[in-house]
Amino acid sequence: MKPDPDIAGLAALSICESLLLSMTDLEIIDRDEAHAILEDAATAHRSAREAATNQQVHRDVAELIDRIIKGRNSTRPI
Repeated sequence: MKPDPDIAGLAALSICESLLLSMTDLEIIDRDEAHAILEDAATAHRSAREAATNQQVHRDVAELIDRIIKGRNSTRPI
């Protein structure tokens, strides 16, 4: 099977969402900390957008992370 960056990205997204959900369930971090982690990631992409050759990718990633924060991506809200 040839590596596909879209498949790898979706797998990474699913794993990270699951980890955040598990860490909140196990009370390793609280929901506020999980949101802060996601907000930091979105901010990093918004900042990277200015220097990137493909600014739309970073814009889209930040918007997707914002959807996750609002609970519109995972099976249950983080």
